[in-house]
Amino acid sequence: MEALLSKELFPDVQNIITEDDEPVDNIFSEKQQRLLTESLNTAWNGNGSPFFVAANVGVFYALYEPPVVPDVFLSLDVQPRADWENSNRKTYFCWEFGKPPEVAIEIVSNRKGKELDKKFKDYARTGVWYYIVFDPFGELKREMNGDLVRFYELRHGAYSLMNDFWLESIGLALRLWEGEYEGWQGTWLRWCDEMGNVIPTGKELAAQEKHRAEQEKHRADTAEAKLAALSEKLRALGLDPDASA
Repeated sequence: MEALLSKELFPDVQNIITEDDEPVDNIFSEKQQRLLTESLNTAWNGNGSPFFVAANVGVFYALYEPPVVPDVFLSLDVQPRADWENSNRKTYFCWEFGKPPEVAIEIVSNRKGKELDKKFKDYARTGVWYYIVFDPFGELKREMNGDLVRFYELRHGAYSLMNDFWLESIGLALRLWEGEYEGWQGTWLRWCDEMGNVIPTGKELAAQEKHRAEQEKHRADTAEAKLAALSEKLRALGLDPDASA
């Protein structure tokens, strides 16, 4: 992806505060953020292109504007560089990466976050294609008409409510999922494919591989037992199953 500006025109960011060391709101939010980042980094191929998914990282879209800080964001066709000590690489400067992220996700913890007010406008101004609001504790129950999650798509500079969970432009979807993650049972927001199959975590991948291996072993053991039984029947008939034809 080409940068929005030539290198000579990049602003001096030495004095920009990119980290404020504020903790996340609660344990659930921290786990939910990690679930969304881990699964993509573990089991998604970016549709054949590099991608960057991050939690609680500032997105600077204009030099003299404060950043937006999504709980989770996804940016396609970009790849962070290795020299993290460089001030230009410590956060997501849109002029450095060449574009804003495609997806921003906010996990509502209380009514102070302004997810459907200030942040709603900020993400649209930033140019984020898809804005997802997940309200696991029902803090915005009235504003969201009881929905736990809402999907918005940027159209003509403003967000429109989506009727579908499929984010067509990026080839991914998000859906609510009931299950256990890191020992916590609950309702989680999960990346998934168009059919609703969730993108697995590393632990889930390992469990799937173990299950496949056990099935293969069971099939092999069953085939071996059937062969042994057939050999015994042939011997009972006076035939040698090991004899050459």
